[in-house]
Amino acid sequence: MGSTLSALQQSFPPKPTWGVDDIPDLTGKVVLVTGGNAGVGKETVKQLLAHNAKVYLAARSAQRANEAIAELKNETGKEAIFLQLDLADIPAIRKSAQEFLSKESQLHVLINNAGVMMSPKEQVTAQKYDMQFGTNVIGHWLFTQLLLPALFAATDASPSHEKARVVTGLIGNVVVARELARRYGDKIVSTSLNPGNIRTDILRHQPGWLNAIVYWLMYPVSYGALTQLYCATAPSAADANGKFFIPWARLGEPNKTALEPQIGERLWSWLENETKRY
Repeated sequence: MGSTLSALQQSFPPKPTWGVDDIPDLTGKVVLVTGGNAGVGKETVKQLLAHNAKVYLAARSAQRANEAIAELKNETGKEAIFLQLDLADIPAIRKSAQEFLSKESQLHVLINNAGVMMSPKEQVTAQKYDMQFGTNVIGHWLFTQLLLPALFAATDASPSHEKARVVTGLIGNVVVARELARRYGDKIVSTSLNPGNIRTDILRHQPGWLNAIVYWLMYPVSYGALTQLYCATAPSAADANGKFFIPWARLGEPNKTALEPQIGERLWSWLENETKRY
Protein backbone atom coordinates (compact mmCIF):
# COMPACT_ATOMS: atom_id res chain seq x y z
CA MET A 1 0.00 0.00 0.00
CA GLY A 2 2.83 2.36 0.87
CA SER A 3 4.62 1.93 -2.47
CA THR A 4 1.34 2.37 -4.37
CA LEU A 5 0.57 5.59 -2.51
CA SER A 6 4.09 6.87 -3.15
CA ALA A 7 3.76 6.14 -6.87
CA LEU A 8 0.46 8.00 -7.02
CA GLN A 9 1.89 10.98 -5.13
CA GLN A 10 4.75 11.18 -7.61
CA SER A 11 2.62 10.63 -10.72
CA PHE A 12 -0.06 13.15 -9.74
CA PRO A 13 1.75 15.90 -7.84
CA PRO A 14 0.07 19.06 -6.56
CA LYS A 15 0.72 22.46 -8.10
CA PRO A 16 4.36 23.56 -7.67
CA THR A 17 5.12 25.88 -4.77
CA TRP A 18 8.66 26.55 -6.00
CA GLY A 19 9.46 27.86 -9.47
CA VAL A 20 12.23 29.18 -11.70
CA ASP A 21 11.66 32.70 -10.41
CA ASP A 22 12.94 31.43 -7.07
CA ILE A 23 16.34 30.49 -8.49
CA PRO A 24 18.97 32.79 -6.96
CA ASP A 25 21.54 34.69 -8.99
CA LEU A 26 24.18 32.17 -10.07
CA THR A 27 26.90 34.56 -11.12
CA GLY A 28 30.30 32.93 -10.58
CA LYS A 29 28.88 29.40 -10.44
CA VAL A 30 30.13 26.69 -12.80
CA VAL A 31 27.47 24.09 -13.56
CA LEU A 32 27.66 20.96 -15.70
CA VAL A 33 24.52 19.29 -17.06
CA THR A 34 24.71 15.89 -18.75
CA GLY A 35 22.24 15.36 -21.57
CA GLY A 36 21.68 19.10 -21.75
CA ASN A 37 20.90 19.16 -25.45
CA ALA A 38 17.27 18.02 -25.24
CA GLY A 39 14.22 17.59 -23.04
CA VAL A 40 14.50 18.22 -19.32
CA GLY A 41 18.25 18.77 -19.60
CA LYS A 42 17.88 21.51 -22.18
CA GLU A 43 15.24 23.27 -20.09
CA THR A 44 17.54 23.00 -17.08
CA VAL A 45 20.42 24.58 -18.99
CA LYS A 46 18.09 27.34 -20.17
CA GLN A 47 17.12 28.34 -16.65
CA LEU A 48 20.68 28.14 -15.36
CA LEU A 49 21.87 30.43 -18.16
CA ALA A 50 19.00 32.82 -17.49
CA HIS A 51 20.24 33.12 -13.91
CA ASN A 52 23.85 33.85 -14.93
CA ALA A 53 25.56 30.50 -14.36
CA LYS A 54 28.48 29.37 -16.50
CA VAL A 55 27.03 26.18 -17.94
CA TYR A 56 28.73 23.23 -19.59
CA LEU A 57 26.32 21.24 -21.75
CA ALA A 58 27.60 17.67 -21.89
CA ALA A 59 26.26 15.49 -24.69
CA ARG A 60 27.30 12.75 -27.10
CA SER A 61 26.29 14.45 -30.34
CA ALA A 62 28.22 17.63 -31.12
CA GLN A 63 25.73 18.59 -33.80
CA ARG A 64 22.69 18.31 -31.55
CA ALA A 65 24.49 20.01 -28.69
CA ASN A 66 25.56 22.96 -30.83
CA GLU A 67 22.05 23.32 -32.22
CA ALA A 68 20.70 23.43 -28.65
CA ILE A 69 23.38 25.93 -27.61
CA ALA A 70 22.42 28.21 -30.50
CA GLU A 71 18.72 27.99 -29.63
CA LEU A 72 19.37 28.70 -25.96
CA LYS A 73 21.59 31.65 -26.79
CA ASN A 74 18.78 33.08 -28.88
CA GLU A 75 16.34 32.62 -25.98
CA THR A 76 18.54 33.74 -23.08
CA GLY A 77 21.31 35.84 -24.60
CA LYS A 78 23.79 33.52 -22.83
CA GLU A 79 25.91 30.78 -24.39
CA ALA A 80 26.49 27.34 -22.89
CA ILE A 81 29.78 25.50 -23.48
CA PHE A 82 29.76 22.13 -25.24
CA LEU A 83 31.50 19.18 -23.58
CA GLN A 84 31.74 15.92 -25.51
CA LEU A 85 30.44 13.07 -23.35
CA ASP A 86 29.43 9.53 -24.25
CA LEU A 87 28.17 7.88 -21.07
CA ALA A 88 28.04 4.51 -22.82
CA ASP A 89 31.82 4.31 -23.25
CA ILE A 90 34.14 4.27 -20.22
CA PRO A 91 37.31 5.57 -21.95
CA ALA A 92 35.22 8.36 -23.50
CA ILE A 93 33.95 9.31 -20.03
CA ARG A 94 37.50 9.55 -18.75
CA LYS A 95 38.46 11.74 -21.72
CA SER A 96 35.47 14.03 -21.15
CA ALA A 97 36.25 14.51 -17.46
CA GLN A 98 39.89 15.22 -18.28
CA GLU A 99 38.83 17.84 -20.82
CA PHE A 100 36.60 19.57 -18.28
CA LEU A 101 39.30 19.56 -15.60
CA SER A 102 41.75 21.09 -18.07
CA LYS A 103 39.39 24.06 -18.40
CA GLU A 104 37.94 24.46 -14.90
CA SER A 105 39.47 23.98 -11.47
CA GLN A 106 36.11 24.23 -9.71
CA LEU A 107 32.67 22.76 -10.31
CA HIS A 108 29.88 24.11 -8.14
CA VAL A 109 27.04 21.92 -9.41
CA LEU A 110 26.96 18.64 -11.33
CA ILE A 111 23.54 17.64 -12.65
CA ASN A 112 23.50 14.02 -13.81
CA ASN A 113 20.47 14.40 -16.03
CA ALA A 114 21.18 12.24 -19.10
CA GLY A 115 19.66 8.81 -19.41
CA VAL A 116 17.97 6.16 -21.49
CA MET A 117 14.90 4.11 -20.65
CA MET A 118 13.41 0.84 -21.89
CA SER A 119 16.17 0.38 -24.45
CA PRO A 120 16.04 -2.87 -26.47
CA LYS A 121 17.88 -5.78 -24.87
CA GLU A 122 20.28 -6.00 -27.77
CA GLN A 123 21.53 -2.47 -27.17
CA VAL A 124 24.67 -2.49 -25.04
CA THR A 125 27.41 -0.03 -24.14
CA ALA A 126 30.89 -0.05 -25.66
CA GLN A 127 31.97 -2.36 -22.83
CA LYS A 128 28.94 -4.66 -23.34
CA TYR A 129 26.88 -3.60 -20.34
CA ASP A 130 23.12 -3.21 -20.59
CA MET A 131 22.58 0.17 -22.25
CA GLN A 132 20.22 1.55 -19.61
CA PHE A 133 22.24 0.49 -16.57
CA GLY A 134 25.54 1.21 -18.27
CA THR A 135 24.58 4.74 -19.24
CA ASN A 136 22.46 5.81 -16.32
CA VAL A 137 24.36 4.21 -13.46
CA ILE A 138 27.87 3.14 -14.48
CA GLY A 139 28.45 6.14 -16.72
CA HIS A 140 27.26 8.75 -14.28
CA TRP A 141 29.00 7.12 -11.33
CA LEU A 142 32.37 7.17 -13.08
CA PHE A 143 31.89 10.70 -14.43
CA THR A 144 31.05 11.95 -10.95
CA GLN A 145 34.08 10.21 -9.41
CA LEU A 146 36.40 11.79 -11.93
CA LEU A 147 34.99 15.27 -11.25
CA LEU A 148 35.21 15.05 -7.46
CA PRO A 149 38.45 17.10 -7.31
CA ALA A 150 36.69 20.06 -8.95
CA LEU A 151 33.64 19.65 -6.72
CA PHE A 152 35.80 19.52 -3.58
CA ALA A 153 37.76 22.56 -4.79
CA ALA A 154 34.55 24.56 -5.20
CA THR A 155 33.55 23.75 -1.63
CA ASP A 156 36.98 24.62 -0.25
CA ALA A 157 37.03 27.95 -2.10
CA SER A 158 33.55 29.05 -1.01
CA PRO A 159 33.73 32.14 1.27
CA SER A 160 30.38 31.16 2.77
CA HIS A 161 31.39 27.49 3.19
CA GLU A 162 28.71 26.48 0.68
CA LYS A 163 29.14 22.89 -0.45
CA ALA A 164 29.20 21.88 -4.10
CA ARG A 165 26.17 19.87 -5.19
CA VAL A 166 25.64 16.67 -7.16
CA VAL A 167 22.11 16.13 -8.40
CA THR A 168 21.25 12.74 -9.86
CA GLY A 169 18.20 11.27 -11.57
CA LEU A 170 16.16 8.14 -10.76
CA ILE A 171 16.63 4.36 -11.07
CA GLY A 172 19.72 2.71 -9.50
CA ASN A 173 21.18 6.16 -9.05
CA VAL A 174 19.14 6.68 -5.88
CA VAL A 175 21.36 4.07 -4.23
CA VAL A 176 24.52 5.61 -5.69
CA ALA A 177 23.52 9.14 -4.67
CA ARG A 178 22.92 8.07 -1.08
CA GLU A 179 26.26 6.27 -0.92
CA LEU A 180 27.97 9.33 -2.41
CA ALA A 181 26.32 11.41 0.31
CA ARG A 182 27.50 9.01 3.01
CA ARG A 183 31.10 8.96 1.80
CA TYR A 184 31.58 12.64 0.96
CA GLY A 185 28.90 14.51 2.90
CA ASP A 186 31.55 16.69 4.52
CA LYS A 187 32.52 18.07 1.11
CA ILE A 188 29.42 17.95 -1.10
CA VAL A 189 25.63 17.72 -1.05
CA SER A 190 24.38 14.71 -3.00
CA THR A 191 20.67 14.40 -3.80
CA SER A 192 18.59 12.19 -6.07
CA LEU A 193 15.20 12.75 -7.60
CA ASN A 194 12.29 11.65 -9.71
CA PRO A 195 11.72 14.40 -12.32
CA GLY A 196 8.13 13.27 -12.91
CA ASN A 197 6.22 11.91 -15.87
CA ILE A 198 7.50 14.22 -18.58
CA ARG A 199 6.90 14.43 -22.33
CA THR A 200 10.38 13.81 -23.72
CA ASP A 201 11.96 11.35 -26.14
CA ILE A 202 13.36 9.24 -23.30
CA LEU A 203 10.36 6.95 -23.91
CA ARG A 204 11.19 6.56 -27.62
CA HIS A 205 11.67 2.80 -27.16
CA GLN A 206 8.22 2.40 -25.64
CA PRO A 207 5.47 1.06 -27.95
CA GLY A 208 3.66 3.82 -29.82
CA TRP A 209 0.23 2.77 -28.61
CA LEU A 210 1.40 3.00 -25.00
CA ASN A 211 2.92 6.44 -25.59
CA ALA A 212 -0.41 7.60 -26.98
CA ILE A 213 -2.17 6.51 -23.79
CA VAL A 214 0.30 7.88 -21.25
CA TYR A 215 0.83 11.14 -23.15
CA TRP A 216 -2.22 12.63 -21.45
CA LEU A 217 -0.80 11.76 -18.03
CA MET A 218 2.49 13.53 -18.70
CA TYR A 219 3.75 17.06 -18.15
CA PRO A 220 5.82 19.49 -20.25
CA VAL A 221 9.59 19.70 -19.81
CA SER A 222 9.32 22.97 -17.90
CA TYR A 223 7.82 20.95 -15.05
CA GLY A 224 10.40 18.19 -15.39
CA ALA A 225 13.27 20.60 -14.80
CA LEU A 226 11.84 22.05 -11.59
CA THR A 227 12.94 19.40 -9.12
CA GLN A 228 16.54 19.18 -10.27
CA LEU A 229 16.79 22.96 -10.50
CA TYR A 230 15.56 23.13 -6.91
CA CYS A 231 18.13 20.59 -5.74
CA ALA A 232 20.87 22.36 -7.68
CA THR A 233 20.18 25.96 -6.66
CA ALA A 234 17.72 26.47 -3.81
CA PRO A 235 19.26 27.66 -0.52
CA SER A 236 16.78 25.41 1.29
CA ALA A 237 18.35 22.35 -0.41
CA ALA A 238 21.85 23.17 0.85
CA ASP A 239 21.45 20.73 3.75
CA ALA A 240 19.59 18.01 1.87
CA ASN A 241 22.52 15.61 1.64
CA GLY A 242 21.33 12.08 0.89
CA LYS A 243 17.71 13.14 0.39
CA PHE A 244 15.34 12.06 -2.37
CA PHE A 245 13.00 14.54 -4.07
CA ILE A 246 9.78 14.04 -6.00
CA PRO A 247 7.68 16.28 -8.29
CA TRP A 248 7.62 19.17 -7.96
CA ALA A 249 10.58 19.98 -5.67
CA ARG A 250 9.11 18.06 -2.72
CA LEU A 251 10.97 15.86 -0.26
CA GLY A 252 10.01 12.23 -0.76
CA GLU A 253 10.89 8.68 0.24
CA PRO A 254 12.47 6.21 -2.20
CA ASN A 255 11.91 2.47 -2.21
CA LYS A 256 13.03 1.13 1.18
CA THR A 257 15.54 -1.16 -0.52
CA ALA A 258 17.44 1.90 -1.73
CA LEU A 259 17.89 2.96 1.90
CA GLU A 260 19.82 -0.15 2.94
CA PRO A 261 23.50 0.82 3.50
CA GLN A 262 24.87 -2.58 2.55
CA ILE A 263 23.30 -2.34 -0.90
CA GLY A 264 24.97 1.00 -1.49
CA GLU A 265 28.32 -0.35 -0.35
CA ARG A 266 28.05 -3.44 -2.56
CA LEU A 267 27.03 -1.46 -5.64
CA TRP A 268 29.81 1.08 -5.07
CA SER A 269 32.41 -1.66 -4.72
CA TRP A 270 31.17 -3.36 -7.87
CA LEU A 271 31.31 -0.08 -9.82
CA GLU A 272 34.87 0.53 -8.66
CA ASN A 273 36.01 -2.93 -9.70
CA GLU A 274 34.25 -2.86 -13.05
CA THR A 275 35.36 0.57 -14.21
CA LYS A 276 39.02 0.09 -13.25
CA ARG A 277 39.20 -2.59 -15.96
CA TYR A 278 38.95 0.00 -18.73
